[in-house]
Amino acid sequence: MTEITCIVCPMGCRLTVDEQNDFAVTGNTCKLGENYGKNELKNPTRVLTTTVKIGGAIHGRCPVKTGGAIPKGKLFDAMKEIKKVRLESPVACGQVVLTNLLGTGIDVVATRAM
Repeated sequence: MTEITCIVCPMGCRLTVDEQNDFAVTGNTCKLGENYGKNELKNPTRVLTTTVKIGGAIHGRCPVKTGGAIPKGKLFDAMKEIKKVRLESPVACGQVVLTNLLGTGIDVVATRAM
């Protein structure tokens, strides 16, 4: 049995996940918590937010994020790849700045127009 705190909504339910019983989840107040508990132990994923260097803009860095969740175990490798990105202004909000990050099928997108 593993205890985790659900982060899907502000309720912060304390979940208990029973790995021996097909990842049965208790302590959740909604279906989202049940899905979160199972996924967090089977295949944890995260949306990665960071910044990249940009030239020709007022600010020196542009905020970006992955367009979806990537495996938690790939976060450090993802940061190494994103660190290589250099943008030039203008950049539109939602513009893809890196495609298919680490072969995950997930793109990295700008989250601010600059």
